[in-house]
Amino acid sequence: MRVLVTGAAGFIGYHTAERLLGRGDTVVGLDNLNDYYDVNLKLARLERLKRHANFEFVKLDLADRVGIPELFAKGRFQRVVHLGAQAGVRYSLTNPLAYVDSNVVGTANVLEGCRHNGVEHLVYASTSSVYGANTKMPFSVHQNVDHPLSFYAATKKANELMAHTYSHLYGLPTTGLRFFTVYGPWGRPDMALFLFTKNILAGKPIDVFNHGHHRRDFTYVEDIVAGVVGALDSVATPYPGWDSDAPDPATSSAPYRLYNIGNHRPVELMRYIELIEECLGRKAEKNLLPLQVGDVPATWADIDDLARDVGYAPATPVEVGIRRFVDWYLEYFGR
Repeated sequence: MRVLVTGAAGFIGYHTAERLLGRGDTVVGLDNLNDYYDVNLKLARLERLKRHANFEFVKLDLADRVGIPELFAKGRFQRVVHLGAQAGVRYSLTNPLAYVDSNVVGTANVLEGCRHNGVEHLVYASTSSVYGANTKMPFSVHQNVDHPLSFYAATKKANELMAHTYSHLYGLPTTGLRFFTVYGPWGRPDMALFLFTKNILAGKPIDVFNHGHHRRDFTYVEDIVAGVVGALDSVATPYPGWDSDAPDPATSSAPYRLYNIGNHRPVELMRYIELIEECLGRKAEKNLLPLQVGDVPATWADIDDLARDVGYAPATPVEVGIRRFVDWYLEYFGR
């Protein structure tokens, strides 16, 4: 297939593009290469993708209301994996308008591009953060999620609603994937695993929010990618049992689906840190802090729907995934 992957220089986008290229698809990778974190890491990911003859890179901002329509008109994309976004809960507290531009305007541009150019299926990234104030675990896509706790989560919830509108009005098949704490090699420098590893090696303290009592459904990136590609290959269809008197948030009478994509095995943050310490052979100095505004104390994904519909089966224990990240980190930074 000919596939557009937005955010291709990003963490999950890079790994997804690699998987698609490896199976023989042609991939056009879009990224604006912004400086939210080290651009050199993004460029290094891109250099690896450019080794494939069937990869093409386009530097473009998702919010470009001229460039995005032109890209879709010329691209002849059969399917789209929309992973480009302004990520991060904490950054959304200080720079919310960046999330409007990238996540809201950018996604609207992608939806319009798909609508007008015969795209067969759009798969897009949502987040476990949409569960917000929900406390019933594991989180289910069949739950109501109308109480986000961060502006980042609100923009991702908006993406889900926007996608449903296009599925309903124009028959565009869309599938949203709510990612749960993705980690692994080539990860983002602003995420806990990267920050903890960097600071422990440098002998600096690590900030441990909620006094380490966070529980997260840490999900290894290769498991995530298997789910993304599986969802891409399973084109969303109208759900025959959908009932407008008792509407199910995860399905629709339109070709629309929502799925959780996680590990279904929540791990306490302190255990996560212990595993990093074991891999590095060093102890961390911990700066214990309260729960940060906009954050949630726990996540846990109910993945039954994705397992049933696309055969999703995460297989990487956190002990293995952290070791693989640390090995990559030490090799990449030469430590």
